[in-house]
Amino acid sequence: MTLPPLPYRTWVEQAERPDRILVIPLGSFEQHGPHLPMATDTIIATTVANDAALAVECDVAPALPFGASGEHQGFAGLLSIGTSVTHDVIIELLRSARFTWKGVVLVSGHGGNVHALQDALALARFEGSTVHLWLPRDPNGDAHAGKSETSFMMTLPDNYIRPIEVPAVELESTELAQVWREGIMGVSPSGVLGTPGAATAEYGWELRRRWCSEIVELIQSIQGES
Repeated sequence: MTLPPLPYRTWVEQAERPDRILVIPLGSFEQHGPHLPMATDTIIATTVANDAALAVECDVAPALPFGASGEHQGFAGLLSIGTSVTHDVIIELLRSARFTWKGVVLVSGHGGNVHALQDALALARFEGSTVHLWLPRDPNGDAHAGKSETSFMMTLPDNYIRPIEVPAVELESTELAQVWREGIMGVSPSGVLGTPGAATAEYGWELRRRWCSEIVELIQSIQGES
């Protein structure tokens, strides 16, 4: 029997499939330069999670659209729940999920969540949860609202990219460290860290396919566990 998407199932339907893997998209609500929407991280996480669900059997939860985004303080529109709350929310989700799903893959589109997630994973695994974390790594990309994220957004039918020219902001490694100490606004008034002008849909599809494959591998690794 083909099940409807997770939010539209009954508990009875869910109980009939105890062997399934849960994928939870995690995002943020923060500036992504003057050209990308504030929900970009959530959009990316949700998109690759749904892509993975087309390739391998799994359940995709509704996305958590807020995260730890304090480094974006000062830009209009920021909604951040901080590191400690993000950690606690993830722990509680994993604790409850353990009684329904065989394992969980956390798909985080926001790098600022990483400290909260790593600590949460350590505790959750100690408590008996089977959980893996995926983050959108791009060795050839840039830090924020640049080539990587802009290219990915170009793969979407409604990408909401503003048709404006956005100057590149390229930082040295010492300046990137400054971002975490002082916030992005201190080094980039536009909010961009990278070269959005180098973005292409072709590169976006390359990222999207690669990231989907990485998530599928994590799901399959849980499915292969006894």
